[in-house]
Amino acid sequence: MAGTAACAAVVPTLAPPLEQLRQFAGELRLLMPRVRVGEALETTEEFNREKFWSRLNEAAVTVAGEATTLTAAFSRLPLPSPQETQRFCESIRVATEAIIAVYYSLPKSQGITLRKLVRDAVLDIVDGMAQLVEGLFITPTQSPKNKDLIFCNTVWAACQQVPRLPRDNKAAALLMLTKSVDFVKDAHEEVERAVEECDPYSGLLNDSEEDNLGNDHRVDSDDRNDAEEDALGFPNNRDVYWSEEDQELIIPCLALVKASKASLKKIRISVAENGKKDQVAQLDEIVDITEEISPSVDDLALSIYPPMCHLTVRINSAKLVSVLKKALEITKASHATPQPEDSWIPLLVSAVDHCMNRIKELTQSELEL
Repeated sequence: MAGTAACAAVVPTLAPPLEQLRQFAGELRLLMPRVRVGEALETTEEFNREKFWSRLNEAAVTVAGEATTLTAAFSRLPLPSPQETQRFCESIRVATEAIIAVYYSLPKSQGITLRKLVRDAVLDIVDGMAQLVEGLFITPTQSPKNKDLIFCNTVWAACQQVPRLPRDNKAAALLMLTKSVDFVKDAHEEVERAVEECDPYSGLLNDSEEDNLGNDHRVDSDDRNDAEEDALGFPNNRDVYWSEEDQELIIPCLALVKASKASLKKIRISVAENGKKDQVAQLDEIVDITEEISPSVDDLALSIYPPMCHLTVRINSAKLVSVLKKALEITKASHATPQPEDSWIPLLVSAVDHCMNRIKELTQSELEL
């Protein structure tokens, strides 16, 4: 009897199922910073690409299966016992750490761009699993019937992205370049559409704001309405429409954004036609610099909207030009441009310089104030 009592005293008391899930969700969240900053494992073995992708795909399938099992167990009453819950959590922990370990086995020599895409895919899986476990805190009787299935689908969707990942650094670079082209294309079309409509905030103001804007056009009460709207925080004409000087400045700005889109397209074509899978460092360098183009375009596009500060437009234009020219220079010096004297790079540099010179001319007065 004494021995039995002693053994019972050693066995720890398990927390209730939902409390175990709460603690486990926190543990999953703690894995994510490790994945973000984790380095590739050093090994003397030669990297086997086929074996790596096979292992990663299998690990993703295992995680998806664990998500399904957990969802089924906690989507009905009675809830699993504390012992069963512990086993579920342990199985998920093993599966999650396994796919992270596979990611760590991808060496930097295969390309930083490729590693980032694999890392982001693994992070999506870990985050999806954490969301699923967090979503199961609420008992089935208190939550919508399809809520847990939504969280489970999030894990499944993340796992299904793994087989679709690029298999080498050139394919990864082309994917990132395509995304950059699309981002810049969207920004260009949005600003161009606003300019064509001559109403940058069309559809963005509510009815009361539009009514107050309409008051600005009443000749007899312009000053009074402006004062009232300023006091109430409503925009007036100076805030929501472009002046003639603004519209003149927009022309070279749009041309600069268009040159950005053209540069990205040409860089992508050069990488697609001439890029080599084994030139991972140069491909990474091209991707790194071109990823700066889209945010720079966004900064310029935002500064174009009224009320426009010409000095800010000039500064943002100069930043974009600097990034564009650096991207073109890096591409020109890389293996992706076998003939550096190729006319498309000097032509784009000339177009970018022309746009910037025009912007400087139109904003020179701002510097003299």
